[in-house]
Amino acid sequence: MSVAVDVAATERPRSDLDPSAALIAAALALPGILPGGAHAQAAPDQGVVALRYYDYRDWQPGASRMSVRSPSLYAFVPLSSAYTIEGSLVHDAMSGASPLYHDTLSGASGLGVTDYRSAADVKVTRYLDGQSIAVGGAYSTERDYESRAASVEWRTWSADRNRTYALGFGATRDRIDSANGLALDKRRETYEYLAGITQVLRADAAVESTFTWSDGRGYYSDPYKLLDVRPDHRRIFAWLTRYNQYVPAVDGTLRIAYRYLHDSFGDRSHMLEASWIQPLPGGFVLTPTLRYLTQSAASFYHDPPFPQGSVPGEIYTADTRLSAFGAVTAGVRLSKTFGADVTVDVAVNMYRQRAGWHAGGSGSPGLAEFSARWIEFGLEKRF
Repeated sequence: MSVAVDVAATERPRSDLDPSAALIAAALALPGILPGGAHAQAAPDQGVVALRYYDYRDWQPGASRMSVRSPSLYAFVPLSSAYTIEGSLVHDAMSGASPLYHDTLSGASGLGVTDYRSAADVKVTRYLDGQSIAVGGAYSTERDYESRAASVEWRTWSADRNRTYALGFGATRDRIDSANGLALDKRRETYEYLAGITQVLRADAAVESTFTWSDGRGYYSDPYKLLDVRPDHRRIFAWLTRYNQYVPAVDGTLRIAYRYLHDSFGDRSHMLEASWIQPLPGGFVLTPTLRYLTQSAASFYHDPPFPQGSVPGEIYTADTRLSAFGAVTAGVRLSKTFGADVTVDVAVNMYRQRAGWHAGGSGSPGLAEFSARWIEFGLEKRF
């Protein structure tokens, strides 16, 4: 869910992001996120195959910008009573234009942005008496970067099976070769640590809390932004807590999530999300979601006009993704189950980002409004 927010806040949906974040997140998946019960207390005996298609678009006043189309395939397969394997494949096709301002690629230049991303990840889990160990790997490539990741994850359960503990470690190596030739064979390494706990409070309520610490070193500057010079290290602390409450009177479930993120670049962010899962007659399920994100600016971010604040040899960015802003996402998902084995779903999400929506202040001045929408289609088969 949060991935879509991060994508919508970018000026190039993939290359300008730290690719290790998405890869390690996939390798160190949190309890309950993946379909098919991949984190059950014993090896599940039911498999899952899921196809998804994303259609993403964003724009600013007077300009239609990025477009992304992304088909993906996910599979979870029990191998025996003690082993499972799961993995995914995704291919993104991107086109459009970056904002004019200080970009080295833009619609005004006639170059625009055309790119692709192909990614795959796989994880094998071994279930033991009261615990599990999983080993995973991931690979992602674009025209301007290549990324490899590996992970290991350990889980154990309390004697009453109401509490789950999780520890994880992931490592990623990235190589950046920008399309404009300004960053060739640049490297970056990231190490991420995870600790989490899931607690069943009652038969109708559960809470999950996870901490991650990311330590990265290498190339973090953006070759697609003029004068952009960033630190050669980045440390990120994130705390995610989710609470699920079933309401039997209406046969619905409330899901609340909060995420705090502290970045050594100097920015902080808070995300609050609420979803309601409501079963309907005929096998339909309706899930509306509302999310609010607020972010402070990085310590070396400088407001317009460009290149105000730039000093040769010192760290500097005018990248608006590192500015102070607030954002709201509203979405709704409708799913339909056919028999006991097939589920089809469609979701629509709208994203709006404004400097004035920053909590506790007006945010960074001079920012253009940013909007996005994405549509998802899914087909899941259990076997």
